Amino acid sequence: MDIELVKCECCGLKEDCTIDYINGVKAKFDGKWLCGLCSEAVRDEVSRGKKQYCVEEAVKAHMSFCRKYKSSPAFRVADGMRLMLRRRSSDKSSFQKSPPSSSSSSKKHSIRSPNSSQVGDESSFSICRSETEEGTRISAFGLE
Repeated sequence: MDIELVKCECCGLKEDCTIDYINGVKAKFDGKWLCGLCSEAVRDEVSRGKKQYCVEEAVKAHMSFCRKYKSSPAFRVADGMRLMLRRRSSDKSSFQKSPPSSSSSSKKHSIRSPNSSQVGDESSFSICRSETEEGTRISAFGLE
């Protein structure tokens, strides 16, 4: 049983896997090697996406998404700032449209939703190496 180090063509994660497992994954994803996390994202896009994607289109869309966010940390910070400013801008416009009738309306605009993301927020990830009948696999899981 030969084991080979392969690199995900989307996110760049490297995994030690058997040749049979590598070939099986490539057969499912148009000849491209995808790690477990990216392959799940592509499968999800195919099955539940807003647009009906074929596997090839879903792989291309996910690769584009990964390239955007791994290109540079500065880009992620700038993107986060853009989103934050957009939220604040929409909060100010909705605040200005409603009459300031009580202090509770100002409190409503100062409370931050616990689900909103902020610049610098990062999910924790756990990387797991597992042996399966198909081969050795390392997967990343987000912890919330």
